Amino acid sequence: MQDLIKACKNGDLQAFSGLIDHYSSTVERFAFQIGVPYHDVPDVSQEVFIRVYRFLYQFDGKSSFTTWLYKITWNAAKDYHRKQSSWLNKFTRLKNDQTKCNASTDHVEESIIRDEEDELLLQCIHQLDEKYRVPIVLHFFHDVPYDQISTITGVKLSTIKVRVMRGKKKLAEKLDEEDGKGGIAHG
Repeated sequence: MQDLIKACKNGDLQAFSGLIDHYSSTVERFAFQIGVPYHDVPDVSQEVFIRVYRFLYQFDGKSSFTTWLYKITWNAAKDYHRKQSSWLNKFTRLKNDQTKCNASTDHVEESIIRDEEDELLLQCIHQLDEKYRVPIVLHFFHDVPYDQISTITGVKLSTIKVRVMRGKKKLAEKLDEEDGKGGIAHG
């Protein structure tokens, strides 16, 4: 992978295309899991790879490339959410969100989430505050170690450990709450 990154830094567009092919599913999955609506994931992913292309010269190799990529993806997702908030007024957002959510959920169910437990888990994860959601998704779904999550988020290692622990507890509470509403049991 280092050779591919080096070739990209030297302007090899074919190598950059290979880099995109290798990492696009990781970027898309992470963006979706941290709250980017399914229909906007390609736009956010494109923005991520534009940033990678523009700033690859800044990647020093001290941390892993994947860690650097997660950080870029997280920042692009935050920028996406800021833009969405500024472009739409509250009335329009409230009116359209229900329709979009229903259509998006139907499509997501068909193409990404294959069973009810995964859907419920994802819904509960999306309800977590960002400070818990991002570490939970990175650690449990992308197998990112705590120290790399600390690098990605810019938050102290001890704080990340606490947030993962509290996030798991909050997630379990949300799942229990949904189970009490007639949702499905979890193990």
